[in-house]
Amino acid sequence: MSHIFGDDFVVPTFTFADVEPGVGQRWSTWPAVTPSERGPQPWPDWVVTSRAAMDTELGVLKTGKEADVFLIERAVPGEPGVVLAAKRYRSADHRDFHRSSVYREGRSVEKKSRDQRAVERGSRYGRGVAAVAWSYAEFAALSRLYAIGLPVPYPVQVDGTEMLMEFIGDGLSAAPRLAASRASGTELADLFAQVAAIVLGLAREGCAHGDLSPYNLLVHRGRVVAIDLPQLVDVVANPNGMALLERDCRNVCDWFTRRGHAADAGELFAHALGELS
Repeated sequence: MSHIFGDDFVVPTFTFADVEPGVGQRWSTWPAVTPSERGPQPWPDWVVTSRAAMDTELGVLKTGKEADVFLIERAVPGEPGVVLAAKRYRSADHRDFHRSSVYREGRSVEKKSRDQRAVERGSRYGRGVAAVAWSYAEFAALSRLYAIGLPVPYPVQVDGTEMLMEFIGDGLSAAPRLAASRASGTELADLFAQVAAIVLGLAREGCAHGDLSPYNLLVHRGRVVAIDLPQLVDVVANPNGMALLERDCRNVCDWFTRRGHAADAGELFAHALGELS
């Protein structure tokens, strides 16, 4: 479910006289995270790194099964800031992380064996560990894919169950999902070419998205951007890898075919297999 900001919504502004965060604010968490928890360098010019910056909650962008996405503004009071998407994985009492077992095969929780056992049992503690693990897994996936030039949001930082990333949209309006596109003809063909390039680019990394569909592909000013990547699959190491790669191909090709652009899932899958590293 998405929440739409009303016309009367105003982004709060502050002055340097405000020395403490107000309601819905916190000091920027950038200084508190380690270098490995920050996005790949060189950092984009728009990333705010000042210790004087504050994070201001702007509202809920969307809710999901395992995580919710919020909008925050990170800015030094009195200076222009940047709007970020804050993806916050639910932990402890959330019940859906057991669904992730098909994606987790071939990877491990790099902590104590107690953590691994807790995740496998699905205990409350284990679900908390899983929430943090998925947050860091998505951050690592975005960092890896951004670094090789695939169209994904820039991952700003990760801290526990919260990952901050580039907001794909204009102002406070998120870019629409591919599923909402009304493109046709050559425009639709161009969108398919971009989606196919994403699938093949992932394959060259030995990976599959694992849950690719028109609902986790955004279209921003004609550019397709892939999102929702915590389950990035190693096609070789994961015994479900080939099936998940084939499903990714089928999901997107079926959608394009229904919209009027003939797309052969078998052909795309074959090309992806040829690109596997």
